[in-house]
Amino acid sequence: MKVLELLDEIEEIIDTAGGFPLTGKVLVDSGEVLEIVKEIRVELPEEIQQAQWIKNERQRILDEAKKEYETILKDARLQAEALIENDDITVKAKQRAEEILRVATENSKALKIDAYDYVDSLIYNFQDKMEQMNATYCTEMFETLQKTFDQIGSTLSENRSEIKDLVYKIQMDQE
Repeated sequence: MKVLELLDEIEEIIDTAGGFPLTGKVLVDSGEVLEIVKEIRVELPEEIQQAQWIKNERQRILDEAKKEYETILKDARLQAEALIENDDITVKAKQRAEEILRVATENSKALKIDAYDYVDSLIYNFQDKMEQMNATYCTEMFETLQKTFDQIGSTLSENRSEIKDLVYKIQMDQE
């Protein structure tokens, strides 16, 4: 997936960028990062188009199943009408028509279920990829950010403690 590769590239730029001491901030080439962001924007519509394709494909499969069901049903009725000439044939024709209708209904249901299962698996895979991206990039980014803030807080506390010690020493010397 191209979007994941581009996000990896941004992460690499940030990881290798020079930093400003005690701030946790880094200096990156904005042009380079903006170019990657533009590429991500180009790639995302492709993912959205895939989702639209899945929706259209689902509808196409359902339409085909309905058309096949109607064709089978129509054929069954035509065969039943042709066999009405004789009572024995009529009884058998009705039984055959019922069987064809039952099979057509089962086939229609099976096609619908298969279509829904197919669409569900595509959506599940897409959802899984989105969750992986979130877990990989967002969680790691927030953990790194939290560590940086913790380090800054610790450094500031140490600096304040040193200043307090110096003020105390100065006060002790004056007395």
